[in-house]
Order: sequence, then C-alpha cells, then structure tokens
Amino acid sequence: MDSAVSDATASYGGTAPLVAGFAEPDEDLKAWQTDRTRAPVATKIVVAGGFGVGKTTLVTAVSEITPLQTEALMTQASEGTDDLSDTPDKVTTTVAMDFGRITLDDDLVLYLFGTPGQQRFWFMWDDLVRGAIGAVVLADTRRLKDCFPALDYFESCGLPYVVAVNHFDGSERFDTEDVREALTIPAHIPVMIMDARRRISAIETLLALVGHALDETPE
Repeated sequence: MDSAVSDATASYGGTAPLVAGFAEPDEDLKAWQTDRTRAPVATKIVVAGGFGVGKTTLVTAVSEITPLQTEALMTQASEGTDDLSDTPDKVTTTVAMDFGRITLDDDLVLYLFGTPGQQRFWFMWDDLVRGAIGAVVLADTRRLKDCFPALDYFESCGLPYVVAVNHFDGSERFDTEDVREALTIPAHIPVMIMDARRRISAIETLLALVGHALDETPE
C-alpha cells in the first residue's frame, strides 16, 4: 500500500503500540505483531458511495481499532446542497475520510478508507484511492443515482470494485439482479445485499471484494 501505514507496518516489531490507537494496552496481540518473520500483508480498501449511504457506519462496524472519523455537524450552510429527504435523522457528515483496520487472518490486514460522499469533497478521492486494491461502492435503493459518480470513477481508473446494497429500514427490497440491471453493472462484478450496521455482513462484503480483486489482478 502506497502510504505511511504500510511503511509503519513493515517496520513494526515488539509488543509496544506502534502508533497511538493501533494497539490498545489490553488488546490480544496477533502472532504477526510479535514475530518479525510473519509480517502481514497490508491491504488498502476504499469504501465509497453517495451522501449518507452508510460508509462511516460500515467502517465503524468492522474496525478492530477505534476508527478515525472526520465527522462535522451539519449546519444551515448545507441546506439546498445536501439532500436529507431520505436521511432526516442525519446530523453529521464526513468532511475528509474515515479510517479503520480489520485483521482477516494472521497474515492479512485490511486498512479501510471511507471517502466523503458530497461532490464538493470529491477532489480528495485521488489521494484516498492511491495504492488501494479495490473499492466497495455502497448503494441505497431509494436513491441509486447517487452511486453513479463512484461507479464511473472506479470504472475510469480501472480499480476493481463490488457493489453492496445497504438496505435501510423501510426501504423497498430488490434482488441483486434488479440492482445490477438498474445500475448497468457488468456480469463479472459482484453485487450483494448487506447491512452496514452488522459486522458479519460488512466482513462478508470485504471478503467478496478481496476475492474479486485477486481475480481481476492475480499478480
């Protein structure tokens, strides 16, 4: 991964925390954290999608560390810019990124980077995506059009991605093939139904992405 995270991980040894927040005092250390010969593969994943689709929720649900969040209170300044009609209870928004970490195996660690959803923050995407092996594009069936910019972005840059439909309470349920047709997703790209609030559901989505990325770029 092309970031300071991978550099730090590669040089890590011993039992003391590497960076504040990366290892809690009472955290059970993994074998690779105490054995220099078993350094893990550090993999970067991007979580993208429209405004209020559940990106922060997903990162928070799966992260084994306290996630880094850049949430800011929404004010009257965003009226007319951010559509809250389908998310009336939303009071904060991501203004930079979300960051979390999850260990999937003794030698595989995923670093999760959640992108901001609003168009005015899209200029950050190039930096957030650099070095990633793939992306999860979250979709809300009440406003599927909001995920088109993310789909177009990853298609244009050639980054492997999967589409995960995050069903909200009260939203109409659709089959994955209906979503695939509505978004014109190619047949080889996984489309799944998930709940960003449930850890196991989010992990299944991440595993699907890792498998798809390996199929797309096996080297």
